[in-house]
Amino acid sequence: MTNQTVGRPGLPADPRADVAEPSTSCPVEITLDALRGRWTTLIVRELLRHDHSFSELRQALPALSDKVLADRLAHLVRSQVVDRQREPGWPPRTRYTLTPHGRALGPVLQALWDWGSETPQPPARAATS
Repeated sequence: MTNQTVGRPGLPADPRADVAEPSTSCPVEITLDALRGRWTTLIVRELLRHDHSFSELRQALPALSDKVLADRLAHLVRSQVVDRQREPGWPPRTRYTLTPHGRALGPVLQALWDWGSETPQPPARAATS
């Protein structure tokens, strides 16, 4: 569903957009909160490719610590972006999959990528002696 705009793209005709300070009911703030934290977008990227177990995510993102991975997955589950499914058997295994709501973040991440790839990089700082 496309937002109605008021004269310009990015300006939704929605009373929640006409605020003087950030609000937790703002759809942009809700999205940014769901994607908060370093590594979160990379975890979502991996889950957009296919479902993963914890150890598969750890292998896909080897520089990510177990503690941060567990924290980010718990946050994504609470945000209803990821579904955590325990599989029967021994040892017990857990699979992580994007919810339909989480899968809808694919175009959002693509738009962020596109915007970032078109943004000029600031010049490197000169070393000071």
